[in-house]
Amino acid sequence: MTDLRPDGGQDTAQNTVLVTTARGKTGRRVAERLAARGAAVRAGSRDGGARPGGTPFDWEDPGTWAGALRGADAAYVAYYPDLAAPGAVDAMARFGRLASDAGLRRVVLLSGRGEPEAVRAEDALRAGFPGLTVVRAAFFAQNFTEGLLAGGVAEGAVVFPAGSTAEPFVDADDLADVIVAALTRDGHEGVVHELTGPRLLTFAEVAAEIGGAAGREVAYEPVTADEYAALLQGFGVPAPEARWLAGLFAMLLDGHNASVTDGVKRVLGREPRDFGTSCGRRSGRRRPWPGAKGGGDRARPRKRFTRTRSTRRRAPGRRPRRGRPVRSPGR
Repeated sequence: MTDLRPDGGQDTAQNTVLVTTARGKTGRRVAERLAARGAAVRAGSRDGGARPGGTPFDWEDPGTWAGALRGADAAYVAYYPDLAAPGAVDAMARFGRLASDAGLRRVVLLSGRGEPEAVRAEDALRAGFPGLTVVRAAFFAQNFTEGLLAGGVAEGAVVFPAGSTAEPFVDADDLADVIVAALTRDGHEGVVHELTGPRLLTFAEVAAEIGGAAGREVAYEPVTADEYAALLQGFGVPAPEARWLAGLFAMLLDGHNASVTDGVKRVLGREPRDFGTSCGRRSGRRRPWPGAKGGGDRARPRKRFTRTRSTRRRAPGRRPRRGRPVRSPGR
């Protein structure tokens, strides 16, 4: 078994771990890594009871939380829809108390970098579970490939209210490695890890790198927060939610997050993956970048947009077109 920590702390990978959103971008990666290390993974999801190895867990149904936590040793918490959303503070306070009552040894929370409202939710969870480990992440590099901004990439244009601000995009695989280390190794209790990639990139630079890897043009189309809110409303998002989402994204990309950290290296003992490396990994796979010549996601049928419980994960990263799905650029 390979250590993820360079300090050689005690390994407890064979414990039982609840992954609250095991079908999400980070939850899936964390669950796979934990299972490979010999942990008993409780894969939490709304329909978990109907899936082999699944555990019923729904952030909108607090009645499912205690049962999912009972008998677990640790939990990975990825709150849906977002820690800055209304109700998140109360949910985190309740979950923290339940985790403490259930006797968990470790709780690791995914949070947003430079997000003041998310810090309030962190504090609420910490009040119930003092040993909380927080992992604050920059925007994911995979937002452009796995259904969030992938629709825009496939159509050759990413529409987003980021202006010319640079962001240190973090690779979701690095994030998952850090989370697994915190769940299975000593020394992370009470620590806040802030994770970024190794360099700053504007959305225009990201589009250019993706286009180079995909062998076609991908452009970035900046819009204002008001214009983005209008786009959201064009997809059926109610006006108050659209304004909140657009304002959140504009705040996150106002420049205060335009710096890199050494968080990945401090935990894993290696440098974080570069965005260009992510492009290379995607290009080398059997399925190329969305819309790339030769197949890929362009050939896959797309579902018509319908608004779900959360608009955070359904925000468009491109101009609306009838019959096209909506993708969200969340973390």
